[in-house]
Amino acid sequence: MQEPAPEETTGQKREWRLRINYRALVANMPFILFLSLLALVYIANSHLAEKKIRRINKLGKEIKELRWEYLNVKSELMFRSKMSEVSKAVEPLGLKSLNNPPQKIEIKKKEDE
Repeated sequence: MQEPAPEETTGQKREWRLRINYRALVANMPFILFLSLLALVYIANSHLAEKKIRRINKLGKEIKELRWEYLNVKSELMFRSKMSEVSKAVEPLGLKSLNNPPQKIEIKKKEDE
């Protein structure tokens, strides 16, 4: 008997390996699809988490700015509501602060009613 040429045996082995690989691939296709789906979910989850972190940081900066603005407006209001500042503001209108305390006005009721 003649032995097959070495080229023929390597070609047959390659074909046989490809058949085994193809069979293994087809047999494990559901598992491969499941792993692919898990990878997609993992990637989407990481993108959503990064997006939420960016939003949280943005909102934190906005809160700091609003807190600063609140404190600024509050101090401005406290300053403007002082009696000396109020009197300066209403002076052009002709209003002056009272030197005497306010007096209570009493009205006598008629006994007929």
